Amino acid sequence: MRSTAMVAVDCEMVGCEDGSEALVRVCVVDRNLQVKLNELVNPNKAVVEYRTEITGISAKDLDGVTYSLADVQKSMKKLLSHGTILVGHSLHNDLQALKLDHARVIDTSYIFKYGGGPHYRRPSLSNLCKFVLGYELREKGAPHNCLDDACAAMKLALAKIEHGFDNIIPVVREDVPEVEMAKLLVHRIPTNVPSQELHNIIPGNFTIELKANKKIRGDRYSALAIFKNQREANHAFENVEGYGEEDSNGRPQKLISFQLDKGVSGSLYIRKMTHDDSIGQVASKKRSLLDNNTSVEPKKLKTDQIIEEPGENKAGLNQCDGHLKEIERLKQELSQRDKEISNLNKIIIALTRKQGL
Repeated sequence: MRSTAMVAVDCEMVGCEDGSEALVRVCVVDRNLQVKLNELVNPNKAVVEYRTEITGISAKDLDGVTYSLADVQKSMKKLLSHGTILVGHSLHNDLQALKLDHARVIDTSYIFKYGGGPHYRRPSLSNLCKFVLGYELREKGAPHNCLDDACAAMKLALAKIEHGFDNIIPVVREDVPEVEMAKLLVHRIPTNVPSQELHNIIPGNFTIELKANKKIRGDRYSALAIFKNQREANHAFENVEGYGEEDSNGRPQKLISFQLDKGVSGSLYIRKMTHDDSIGQVASKKRSLLDNNTSVEPKKLKTDQIIEEPGENKAGLNQCDGHLKEIERLKQELSQRDKEISNLNKIIIALTRKQGL
């Protein structure tokens, strides 16, 4: 348990005919970003959704692949022996895909302060790379790169351990095309409910788009309710009766119970394509502080822009100026203490490594 050895993992999964997900690629790197594992994996199941736009993997890529989940587990157990720490982003997803459990972990989705306010949600790996490491993880619209993601998770963990990164990561509003904002995702629809019946469950005037690759949950399927514009989509979402919650990415959705004329009853979920506008407004305000600057340090107050007025205003402004100077002094003192703490952390880590050897 004294080991300071670390490896970072990232996995890609596909949707299978039986409603489960299967591992199709796994990448592992050590703390020096040396590749320890980079393999395509045979899912050994009928795949109905490759999610190529996300995973970057197609059916052709898996032709002839014989490396199995059991092979992956054998390799992972060797890498994680002797108390090695496992690093990753939203690690529960990777461990579930690997069908493994491990006690010593660092999940980069939890170790940074995130400016989510009352609508808190975990930051994306891309967002953390931008504001902590200072680079874009991937180009807009590009699929995931399993190896790049594993390296990014390791870099983030080291940034926190070695430098004590303590700045607040700002909320970034996702860039959703306007045409997508006019849609609502209806998912976990029972297969005994025809898609046409959605008009009797969801209010408003909309068309239904059902894709074959959306049918991946065995006895459930998904569809898109497409409205004329975003306003109508939002209106339908607000007026449908159901239990409000958020999905794993913080997007608002509702669990709806229904009973149709033919006696068929059940439940389904309806979800917006993006986060609420209130979150977006918070994001836009915070991003305005970061234009043309990858640093998240707050801007200093400028005392030299205060204009003195005659009479009573002058005394008030002088008092304000004194407060600002005191704030600057306290900020400098805090900064010095942060450096001292960081140095102490480095000494502790060095001593821990020495003991581990």
